[in-house]
Amino acid sequence: MKKITIMVVALIASATAYGQTTLTLEQSKTLALKNNKTFHNSALEIEAAQQVKKNAYTNYFPKVSANVFGMQAINPLIEYKMEGGNLPVYDGNPANLPTATQFAYFPGMELSMMQRTAIGVLNVAQPIYAGGKITTGNKLAALNVDVKGKQQQLTENEILLKTEQQYWQLISLQEKQKTLEKYELLLSDIRKQVDDAFTAGLIIKNDVLKVQIKQSELEANKNKLLNGEKLATMQFCQTIGIAYDSTLVLKETIVISQSPLAYYTTHSQVLANRTEYQLLEKSVEAAQLQTKMKTGDYMPTVAVGLAGYHINMLEKGANNYTNGLAYVSLSIPISDWWGGSHSIREQKIKQQIAENTFEDTKGLLHLQMEKSWTDVNETWKQIAIMRETALQAEENLKVSQTGYKSGVVTLSDLLEAQALVTETADKLIEAKTQYKLAVTTYLQVTGR
Repeated sequence: MKKITIMVVALIASATAYGQTTLTLEQSKTLALKNNKTFHNSALEIEAAQQVKKNAYTNYFPKVSANVFGMQAINPLIEYKMEGGNLPVYDGNPANLPTATQFAYFPGMELSMMQRTAIGVLNVAQPIYAGGKITTGNKLAALNVDVKGKQQQLTENEILLKTEQQYWQLISLQEKQKTLEKYELLLSDIRKQVDDAFTAGLIIKNDVLKVQIKQSELEANKNKLLNGEKLATMQFCQTIGIAYDSTLVLKETIVISQSPLAYYTTHSQVLANRTEYQLLEKSVEAAQLQTKMKTGDYMPTVAVGLAGYHINMLEKGANNYTNGLAYVSLSIPISDWWGGSHSIREQKIKQQIAENTFEDTKGLLHLQMEKSWTDVNETWKQIAIMRETALQAEENLKVSQTGYKSGVVTLSDLLEAQALVTETADKLIEAKTQYKLAVTTYLQVTGR
């Protein structure tokens, strides 16, 4: 019968374990990136920026255009009427024209043209110089691709940090639940001892009520913790993009094996590795290129081209015309420089603002790294303090248990000693969790 019971328990345990969803930290991060819509949108923004870059590159090549124009006028656009009359007959000597004696009669003539016409034009223009706007435009397009890539990296960092923070916080709740379960066993053991003593008439009912009150408090705290764990699990599932799973189990444990020195790096050396720093550099570069682009708006432009046209009069007997030409065009904005000088000055001011912001933010980024490093050290010291406190609480509980059995320690003191063990254990778990989070944040703000 014993063997059958063991087999049934084993089968139930294996079935329960099989139904559980287990996730490691790395699996959680992979899911978070895979299912995050913001991260997907950043990838699409990079693709769109690449298309803009390809479009800007086409400005280096000639522009080809074709135009067709057709019209039907109410009356001919060109009308000419010549009166008739006697015209002198030319004998080859211009001097005789005024005194000519022979004449020929000219009946007059009416000429009308272009009542119906179709014109086709093909033009090929190659820019030679456009104030540097083509080159600058291509640099801006390439810079935009880099910026979108950096922004995607920033989005990825934020998603991974959020995922890891929620992961360790959820593990912290799971660890606290184990602590409460140990406390529950201790209270159950005391409750049994108290009930036996009360039945034997060794203690009064008040002592039994004290234990019952502690058990009620424990049940309330346990229920509160379970609700908190459920909400944390729901939030975590949403972050990594999966449906809420009440059976979700995280495989990691809060193990603190490395001191802060294992993570330290020289902040001034890694500042340039930060995505935020690189984005600031790109913003300054973009402002400089925008200044060049604005200056190019007021520079002369030179282009060469070929044009061909065909005119069809769409009338019987009318001749059609086909011709072509090569040309050079030079455009010099003269009056625009008056207002343009102010626009250029405005852009230079914006460039100076970007440079000032870059210098100011560099200091803030360095300060952030120092703050994160301080947090790592403080949480590390807190772990040492709570470890010592937890050991003292455990020792105090052992003394109290021995004293209670000997009748030296009261039940209230014993219950207080047990509650202190649970409290310090929770604080130790919290300190370890905060250290994990501090290390994670420090690694991110130092570009790692």
